[in-house]
Amino acid sequence: MFQYYCLNPISKIGLDEFSSNYQKTDEIEQAQGILVRSAAMHDMELPKGLLAVARAGAGVNNIPLDKCATQGIVVFNTPGANANGVKELVIAGMLLACRDINGGIEWVKSAKDDENIAKTAEKEKKNFAGTEIAGKKLGIIGLGAIGVKVANAAKHLGMEVYGYDPYLSVDAAWNLSRDVKHVLNVDEIYEQCDFITVHVPLLDATKKMINAEAIAKMKDGVVILNYARDLLADEEAVLEGIKSGRIRKYVSDFPNTTTVGQPGCIVTPHLGASTEESEDNCAKMAVKEMMNYLENGNIVNSVNYPNLDMSVCTNVGRVAIFHKNIANMITKFTGCFGEANINISDMMNKSRGEVAYTMMDIESPATEEIIERLQKIDGVFRVRVVK
Repeated sequence: MFQYYCLNPISKIGLDEFSSNYQKTDEIEQAQGILVRSAAMHDMELPKGLLAVARAGAGVNNIPLDKCATQGIVVFNTPGANANGVKELVIAGMLLACRDINGGIEWVKSAKDDENIAKTAEKEKKNFAGTEIAGKKLGIIGLGAIGVKVANAAKHLGMEVYGYDPYLSVDAAWNLSRDVKHVLNVDEIYEQCDFITVHVPLLDATKKMINAEAIAKMKDGVVILNYARDLLADEEAVLEGIKSGRIRKYVSDFPNTTTVGQPGCIVTPHLGASTEESEDNCAKMAVKEMMNYLENGNIVNSVNYPNLDMSVCTNVGRVAIFHKNIANMITKFTGCFGEANINISDMMNKSRGEVAYTMMDIESPATEEIIERLQKIDGVFRVRVVK
């Protein structure tokens, strides 16, 4: 029986995916798995028996990834589960930016006591006139699950779509409309597009990628949309771009003191994945990832360990080893089993940066002595008997 703990309210539809072999606990110390959304975990003392953390969402800034890695705790996220919700908000953001919908609504509210509101509105509506998105050029930086959905939807709305992603996956390429122009240099998007939307992870290489240098290459009147991470944009430079007239609107889903209330900024309260459907999809994916790992040792969509899938174990035993990505580790592992006269019928090893993950299917049960010997090997973080 596995036990799991929820740090945040998690969709019941997702939790219902758990089989009868799982039990929710109110004692975090008893949990082998933790489900989380936005709760901060950096200052938490992680339970010794914790094996997995599943984030019901994409961003993992609230989780201590390195700390988990060195303790042999796999951290999962759910890429693509909330993609449709974010896609719809990006489309809404474009419409809000080129049509003064907010201004019109606020004017109507202010004129609520006007008995001739209908006639007055006909006179005033010219003050809220805008432009259409059909026929405009949309540049998408990052063609992952969200970027592909935005690209395809924009094509259906009559936009000319440019996409940039040097790491475009095969799956994304298959799902991407053939009418999307795949550019090899991001500068082409900066120079050509009327709308630019960013859908990349926050890394050292992408932090403040929308900066003064990038903005200087953009067309006058460009609309920039940021539904990925606020730190992808140098927002001080964005405000300067708005003042100069280079940027028409900056649409962000991340409220902060830099942009909230500033002219030319449309800021929403992190609504990207705030739909019932997104929360349900993220929860279901997180639960399935956790079950597959706890029951089989398989890792899919981890952010701190490599993906590795050996399907369901049909042998007598399966052992998983979390360790440093250094030379001769496999030799030492196999030596332990060889000296105990235990045959390894199948084995996989994958690395990710400084850490690695090895699974071995064995034809005899792993004894406590073997597990202890494996654990004492220099560079091993954790040894887990999966079966």
